[in-house]
Amino acid sequence: MAFVLVSAGVFGLLIGSFLNVVAYRVPAGLSIVSPGSACPGCGNAITARDNVPLLSWILLRARCRHCDMRIPVRYPLVEAGTGVAFVVAALPFAGLQVSSDPTIALASVIELIAFLYLAAISVVLAVIDLDTRRLPDRIVLPGYAVGAALLGATAILRGDLAPLAVAGVGAAAAAGFFGLLHLLGGMGLGDVKLAGVVGLFLGFLGVAQLTVGIAAGFAIGALVGVALIVLQRRSRKSTIPFGPWILAGAWVGVLAGKPLADAYLRLVGLA
Repeated sequence: MAFVLVSAGVFGLLIGSFLNVVAYRVPAGLSIVSPGSACPGCGNAITARDNVPLLSWILLRARCRHCDMRIPVRYPLVEAGTGVAFVVAALPFAGLQVSSDPTIALASVIELIAFLYLAAISVVLAVIDLDTRRLPDRIVLPGYAVGAALLGATAILRGDLAPLAVAGVGAAAAAGFFGLLHLLGGMGLGDVKLAGVVGLFLGFLGVAQLTVGIAAGFAIGALVGVALIVLQRRSRKSTIPFGPWILAGAWVGVLAGKPLADAYLRLVGLA
């Protein structure tokens, strides 16, 4: 269990370094492949020794080696946040016994990869939405194809296509519901597209996870909105980015959707 979580955390730190590049370049319409990372102040290329997640920022004392330009704290925060997100994504898999059937074992590995992917895009989309009030299609739309491919492979290897069918319904239902809100003027189109991706992943896990995940997103978004109004950082007419709360709700659904749904049903006497 510890090996899985530690490996996920280290891998997340490395991916987090790349996500910093994505969060900066995608909204600007730049390539995420080339040119290589460089200091925006002096233009010097960032070498491997200065690009070690967390450690380089600390050793450099948050400044460029060449021009002494300050490196924002956001960079190590994204790296650390991605490491934590990967550990969280791996939690449901950490306690699983390795199956003696290689096909079933492979299915679990692919499913883990799918949810690590969801964790990665959750971090980068939350950062971009908070920065720019946008959810770029370049990141959101591939989520449908990647999710369908990885979850589809998982279902096929397990010989059970029912979760894949629920995933498809979940994607359509979530996107349709948010689409209706968009038509009523209460939601951005980027949120609609993201909701479909979230619905795909949550639906694969089950109806309970899907329902709780979508509801939790609205609950978290409402709480944040009220808190900002109370703190007088927003007025009642202000808009807030909703993507981060959709994603936060999704992870509530992934990690605790089934027990929360069961608890609610017991509370209202339906279970």
